[in-house]
Amino acid sequence: DDDKPVTRPISHLLRTFPVIMRLAYRVISRAQARYSVGVAAVILNDDGRVLLVEHAYHPRLPWGLPGGWLDSDEEPAAAIARELREELQLQARVIRVVYAAKTVPNHIDLAFQCEALSQVGELNHELLDYRWFALDQLPDIKVFHRRSIEAVAGCMRGREEWDQV
Repeated sequence: DDDKPVTRPISHLLRTFPVIMRLAYRVISRAQARYSVGVAAVILNDDGRVLLVEHAYHPRLPWGLPGGWLDSDEEPAAAIARELREELQLQARVIRVVYAAKTVPNHIDLAFQCEALSQVGELNHELLDYRWFALDQLPDIKVFHRRSIEAVAGCMRGREEWDQV
């Protein structure tokens, strides 16, 4: 009756000796592709304007969403909250992931819809300026940022656009 004659004994062995799976995971993870992960925040104010920042170190398209990179072993939602605090002295509530994409080789970006809980404070050295832009008056920004903003705008209008992910 057992249609898994090999799987059940292996499963029992792994449950009895879980260290085997931990070792196997370490070996397998060494052979897997490595990716860096970036996070970005889409924050709309009460007027429906989106917060964009002027990045000091992005010469081609300086305006974009606030964000940064995950630190080692950091949760993505914690990373975007940290980046907002560090770069803008902005306290925010992270609501949900709205868009994810492989934006360059070996790099994944995640965009989060966030809600500002404070005003923007002093900018750190990575940012030159910030502004709230009307959705129909955005400057040239990265495609990932534009699609992230469109996803949040669609959700706010009650039209979720999850097919973009």
